[in-house]
Amino acid sequence: MPARRPLPQDPIAEARRQWTERGWGDVADGMAAVTSVMRAHQILLSRVEDVLKPFALTFARYELLQLLTFTRTGALPMTKASARLQVHPTSVTNAVDRLEKAELVRRVPHPTDRRTTLVEITDAGRALAAEATEHLNAEVFARPGLGRDSSRQLVSLITELRTAAGDFDAPGSGESEFVVTQ
Repeated sequence: MPARRPLPQDPIAEARRQWTERGWGDVADGMAAVTSVMRAHQILLSRVEDVLKPFALTFARYELLQLLTFTRTGALPMTKASARLQVHPTSVTNAVDRLEKAELVRRVPHPTDRRTTLVEITDAGRALAAEATEHLNAEVFARPGLGRDSSRQLVSLITELRTAAGDFDAPGSGESEFVVTQ
């Protein structure tokens, strides 16, 4: 796909101007913030998906593989994978279906709870996740489009937004549950 030419002006700045002109100035900054984050998401997801395409992975499937590599046993209950990835269980089921078909994960019975199904990464899944991670690190994460200080500032601001939205418990509000084990 050929590189897209930059627009002659920032459409979000123009939207902010239009919001203000129409009498919505008190919320124009909020609209610009939300719209900017959504556009940044599109830009970054496109970069990530471009890197993952040769591996026949979407970001959602890559995230699941990588989550499984972080566990001690390489397996998690599907419900825990859903919670850790912060996605609906149906999304995890869909990702597992696709990854299982590619022989990158398998479903296995839980050793002590027969009501629970584990998703377990295969050796091929580990290898693919490692190779994809090398490419993502080199092509996206090493150069996210911001300098180190700006990246840290952005993470801090977005963490503030996520905390206010109840995305996770704020530091010091309780014991961390995010220890990736089975």
